[in-house]
Amino acid sequence: MNSLLDTLPLWVALLPLGLYLLALGWVHLGRRPVMVTGVWDGIVLGAATSGLAVVGPLSIVRPVAGGTLWGWLIVLLLFGLIVALCVLVSRPRLVVYNITVEQLRPVVAEVVSALDPAARWAGEAAAMPSRGLQLHIDGNGSMRSVSLVATGERPSLEVWAEFSRRLRQGVRRLRVRSSPWGAIFAAVGGIVVAVAAWSAYVSITHQAPPRRVPLHGAADARSPRSVGT
Repeated sequence: MNSLLDTLPLWVALLPLGLYLLALGWVHLGRRPVMVTGVWDGIVLGAATSGLAVVGPLSIVRPVAGGTLWGWLIVLLLFGLIVALCVLVSRPRLVVYNITVEQLRPVVAEVVSALDPAARWAGEAAAMPSRGLQLHIDGNGSMRSVSLVATGERPSLEVWAEFSRRLRQGVRRLRVRSSPWGAIFAAVGGIVVAVAAWSAYVSITHQAPPRRVPLHGAADARSPRSVGT
């Protein structure tokens, strides 16, 4: 068991990342955009990079935690606390995958106008004074993903939840073309998962078999006995 735990990071570092890339490829190959909250986006991204973090920066605490199962759980718990802290201190955010700013902006404008008819726009930023909400549209055109980040003072949970609900309904009505990044993400993810599976198989099958220690009774039975004269 200890030998298996010693080789665990060699393939665990790759498996979450490969699964994340496969999921990202599936999203980009679809004909509908997918919207997630910033909290879930941070949690999923943290889970995808958890293996790399344990092998890399968090490896300095492995000698203290030990190479046992409980030691690995402590290291993963430490990483989870770091991810949770980053999510809590970040600004409220919504992420829409497989879409461009030009495709999403009309939907955002419709939602903003419905929430506050007196809303004002300045470039890619919108202000809703009656709702106490300001947001900015931040797009990554090459990767076909758009983030909507709350700026200024933090909005109330009710206002942000209402905006998120209406925007999600509008995004579900959209139809987009498949992103060329989908096939790339899926191919790279499949390769990473295959390498991780092969590494795990090699690690398990090459474990040294336990050495059997003969019992004292059996050893005594096989040893020659001297006959006294």
